[in-house]
Amino acid sequence: MIKPDILAVAKLHPLYQEALQRVFTVHQRTHETDPAAFAELAPRIVGVAASGESVVSGALLAQLPNAKVVSVFGVGYDGVDVQAANACGIAVTHTPDVLTDDVADLAMGLVLSIGRRIPQADRFVRAGEWLNGPIALAQKVSGARLGIVGLGRIGQAIARRASGFGMSIAYTARSSKPESGYTFYPTAQALAAQVDYLVVITPGGAGTRHLINAEVLSALGPKSYLINVARGSVVDEEALIRALEAGTIAGAALDVFANEPRVPEALRKLPNVVLTPHMASATLQTRQAMADLAFANMQAGTAGLPLHSPVPECTVGA
Repeated sequence: MIKPDILAVAKLHPLYQEALQRVFTVHQRTHETDPAAFAELAPRIVGVAASGESVVSGALLAQLPNAKVVSVFGVGYDGVDVQAANACGIAVTHTPDVLTDDVADLAMGLVLSIGRRIPQADRFVRAGEWLNGPIALAQKVSGARLGIVGLGRIGQAIARRASGFGMSIAYTARSSKPESGYTFYPTAQALAAQVDYLVVITPGGAGTRHLINAEVLSALGPKSYLINVARGSVVDEEALIRALEAGTIAGAALDVFANEPRVPEALRKLPNVVLTPHMASATLQTRQAMADLAFANMQAGTAGLPLHSPVPECTVGA
């Protein structure tokens, strides 16, 4: 039996790759590695497999006359030209919901880690510094003021967890959500001025690039912390480094960066920073659920069946 051809535009997670290979012939980044072979292959491609960080341009999609779906392994899809996909009759899907709990869990873990200085305390003990006296006092988390930039599925899950710590919750988003019961601020800067911990969980893309800029960090102030579990592009990384070095803010906990996996040396050296390697959804259970959903979307899309989780802007097959 001849397997249908699909194009992988990124190094796929092994669970997604293995599932695809059972049903499809997967061509790994042939458009980049062998343009001549890709020109011959392109008319046979029926689907595109991508990760959340992949770039799927309109120019690439225009070369795939028989492609029916772009299946993204991840909730973010800011690198996919959805408008071009719609114009080409190509559906775009992603994997929301299945990773909500894990991302929200890590966000709260980072709040606790930076506020209570848990990684710093671990290093303090390992280095034998406790013998010289107690570690410096940290900041209280319970009862503190939490601000959330983006009150979507994950933002609401973070808010529920923060409520368990007795935190007061406020947010900013494209529009007010009165049903949430939380305090709304129209801008990130206005929100930052009112909170102790500012958690960023808004989508990436051109519309949110450097949303957290020098002005927002200045409003956050020297006793408050920034936590980013969204996209590295949402934070002006150079402005953040300056703010951390100058004491403009108290500290930051970051799971995402502007140029992953390259993290600036300045960030790595700073003592008031907690860094994790884009691992918010990285549990065995969630990665399997993401692979299952991305694979199901690929199967449905290539077969012309109803999609399981099209992106909101998708007008094809939704």
